[in-house]
Amino acid sequence: MNSFGRIFKVTIFGESHGESVGVNIDGCPAGLPLTVEDFLVDIERRKGGTQKGTTPRKEDDLPIFKSGLFNNKTTGAPITIIFENKNTRSGDYEKLRDFPRPSHADFVAHDKFGGYEDYRGGGHFSGRLTVCLVAVGVIAKKLLQYQNISVAANLLEIGGEKDLEKGLQKAIDAKDSIGGIVECRANVPKGLGEPFFDSAESLIGHAVFAIPAVRGIEFGTGFAAARMFGLEHNDAIIDTNGTTRTNHAGGIVGGITNGNELVFRIAIKPTASTPKEQETLNWNTGAVDTFSVKGRHDLCIALRVPVVLEAVTAMVLADLMLLEQRIKRVI
Repeated sequence: MNSFGRIFKVTIFGESHGESVGVNIDGCPAGLPLTVEDFLVDIERRKGGTQKGTTPRKEDDLPIFKSGLFNNKTTGAPITIIFENKNTRSGDYEKLRDFPRPSHADFVAHDKFGGYEDYRGGGHFSGRLTVCLVAVGVIAKKLLQYQNISVAANLLEIGGEKDLEKGLQKAIDAKDSIGGIVECRANVPKGLGEPFFDSAESLIGHAVFAIPAVRGIEFGTGFAAARMFGLEHNDAIIDTNGTTRTNHAGGIVGGITNGNELVFRIAIKPTASTPKEQETLNWNTGAVDTFSVKGRHDLCIALRVPVVLEAVTAMVLADLMLLEQRIKRVI
């Protein structure tokens, strides 16, 4: 449900307009140096209001450590971190209560939880909770650094344009939201992944779809492989380390990492909260009605996704490395 991982086990909690959001990380090795300063760069990358096209909502997002840390080192006990919600405007959502927003979780959450869900800002379904994932990523990336593993993600396209400014301007001109494509790369050792159901792609895909707004994932050549011949697609092995001449597989074969670079891309949908007038059900009248979404929302949520994608990827890799006992329980 709200937990992921076998040894490096992550649980997130909280709602967008609640008192706080937070994360509990069980299974983190002891002795890892950790301070508030370690989190600042990645948290800043995720923040809204700091770059064109993102929500004006600004939160300090300084991590508050509640357990698992002593003398700036992890203790081996579960780590609990919370982030306070200070800049909320819940009234914006009170006005929308009659209208389940298209492409949001409003309708399904109301249906599944009998109307008891916290609807303000999307509640527990909100992208606000990705700050928790980023915090996990900071810790996971620090663990991976001891194994010389790095993870980096970049925004490749906005609205089909490789010129990101041009793609963003399309949305500004249309007074609408827009999507994008984000790519992640990591140098990963051989042997990670547990076929069939815990293959490396399965676990990464599972974690990636926890990021709100993700619509698809492809590894290596991805869907383009369906238009290739076998000889063209096959990655020739050229040495005893398993290095391949090409990397159409994206670094994973048979569900197991093969030592080549891990490469995959995700598709991010346009932000569902668009200022454009649209139609949806009116819960009060039972009829379809027109409405528009007010409040503070991202023009292009893909702008804030790269650091979140790095985080969930690092989370999966750290868990797999612990399973293989390549990361020890004491640093």
